[in-house]
Amino acid sequence: MPSLLVTGGAGFVGANFVHYWLGAHPGDRVVVLDALTYAGNLENLAGIRERPELTVVEGDIRTAGVAAMLLRQHQITTIVHFAAESHVDRSIQGPDAFVDTNVKGTHQLLKAARTVWLDEGLGASGVRFHHISTDEVYGSLAPDDPPFVETSRYSPNSPYAASKAAADHLVRAYHHTYGLPVTTSNCSNNYGPYQFPEKLIPLMLVNLLDGKPLPVYGDGRNVRDWLYVEDHCRAIDRVISAGEVGETYNVGGRNEWKNIDIVRLLCRLVDEAFARDRSLAGRFPRSPAAAGRSVEDLITFVKDRPGHDRRYAIDARKIERDLGFSPLENFETGIRKTLAWYLANEPWWRAVMDGSYHGWVHTNYSRSMG
Repeated sequence: MPSLLVTGGAGFVGANFVHYWLGAHPGDRVVVLDALTYAGNLENLAGIRERPELTVVEGDIRTAGVAAMLLRQHQITTIVHFAAESHVDRSIQGPDAFVDTNVKGTHQLLKAARTVWLDEGLGASGVRFHHISTDEVYGSLAPDDPPFVETSRYSPNSPYAASKAAADHLVRAYHHTYGLPVTTSNCSNNYGPYQFPEKLIPLMLVNLLDGKPLPVYGDGRNVRDWLYVEDHCRAIDRVISAGEVGETYNVGGRNEWKNIDIVRLLCRLVDEAFARDRSLAGRFPRSPAAAGRSVEDLITFVKDRPGHDRRYAIDARKIERDLGFSPLENFETGIRKTLAWYLANEPWWRAVMDGSYHGWVHTNYSRSMG
């Protein structure tokens, strides 16, 4: 029976992956290792947390011995490594945490996998270390440049991107030096349920509902490629199941949008939702839409952040050609699902934004590592 260790499995993409995997692969065992920092949230695993095939361990990938213990104890055959500090603004303000988690933490995991699977011989054939990375390691594109491919030169422009680039190189080195069976996926921007409201789309959604300004960096014409989070989970499944050991796969949505156009689309969808559902005015009275005004009036252009990459774009032909992956959602269908989720889950985002959830976790939740 396959057994997965999912690091960062209570975070945004990690939790969506755990939901996806348990639905798509009934009977598989999943162990979540998560430090439960501000972005890791046990409520992201609501509805599946009590399932017998899921084990949740509060722990830090940087702590020596934790990963190796879990690999032995649960006879792990696949590591899916999501755990990372990922917010660019936070990395500019405090880069140390990004080096500690993204570089040193990844190295601890690689050492554990090498020790248990290779040195101790506990890894049966078919073990896999899959590393989740980002398109930001490639740097920035000019408006007319072709999208990034797997062989594009690394040129990270923020401490976050640099720390992920370093982790990518460590993963590659452990394969070529020690023979550790690895794969890596570099994905474009994700959006969807359970995303912490510091990232563009959930931040704009909750501010729209609360009538707060919508801060748009610079001229708002920075371009990103967007992928609905469940499509990302499906892509990871394909890489784990059929990807060639040692290979890297770019994952994207063929879906480039300027930031300002995304914000305007969200404004339109929120205006439409309030016009369609009159109960929203009572639930969110501070939103301009509650009074019949357009929420687009909340758009506020702010000073650009340092080193803000102008454009990312992914060429995903390799994963499409070799593994048969293509996204199921386009941007408008995915963003409508995302808006519906945030409207239906107000208690979740209120709790994570005011920090009350984490106070409850660390008072009431503990789990033995033994």
